[in-house]
Amino acid sequence: MGRGRTGQNPAVLLPRVTATRYITPLREGGSVPALVDADDGRRYVVKLRGAAQGVRALVAEVVGGEIGRALGLMVPDLALVDLDPALARGESHGEIQATLRASTGGAPNLGLVHLNGALTFDPAAAQPVSGALASRVVALDAFITNVDRTPRNPNLLWWQGRLALIDHGAALYWQHDWDGTAAAARPLRPFPLIRDHVLLPWADDLAAAGTELVRALDDTTIDSIAGALSDEWLTALPAAPSADEQRAAYAEWMRARRAAVPTLMEEAIRARTPRI
Repeated sequence: MGRGRTGQNPAVLLPRVTATRYITPLREGGSVPALVDADDGRRYVVKLRGAAQGVRALVAEVVGGEIGRALGLMVPDLALVDLDPALARGESHGEIQATLRASTGGAPNLGLVHLNGALTFDPAAAQPVSGALASRVVALDAFITNVDRTPRNPNLLWWQGRLALIDHGAALYWQHDWDGTAAAARPLRPFPLIRDHVLLPWADDLAAAGTELVRALDDTTIDSIAGALSDEWLTALPAAPSADEQRAAYAEWMRARRAAVPTLMEEAIRARTPRI
């Protein structure tokens, strides 16, 4: 049985585990993550570094997930996951096997604890989402420029009566064409795609959610999140600054983005205001 953590975590330290059994690929979405059992006795949905999105998607998962956790949202536990090349032999699909092989040895992959029995969030269903909770999720996604929390693909699960956030790999989209400096990431950029957010209709407390987000993202928390990014991911990128320089740039971006939160909340409020 998987579990999730909530609440601010002032010292992010992702455990490193080894996959002991490859179960199946999960064919929903573009990244085709793997479902595996690991040597810590837990089951993980593993985002593979050899997938087309590359290690930047893993960075986005860590940054988005840990900011969400700092904001008091439920995010499955994260872990660095090593894959043995032998595990790929059990996959008969050639393309998926190639992705698995490209993700073995060396740098780790990223695992999210599997939430056994979770159900996909359906915005048309009767199960309610409070305005405060919806507002915090919208605030998070505006901050991390998450383009992938829409009615078509909400990336939200109901698990044990609570709303869990998954799959932040599409966030921080600016980093895929990035020189490694905070200025080039344009931390003050608006996020007009917030208008498509699946929870925006319920998000009636956005100003308060923005205040909570700014309070949760103190400098210690920001440094801790940036510090959780794997050296092996950051040094694998061609022509990129050093791992320490990149972590410092991510932290600088988060601090500058924090200053833009009131403007981001105003943008989201305008997006949910009916036009007459």
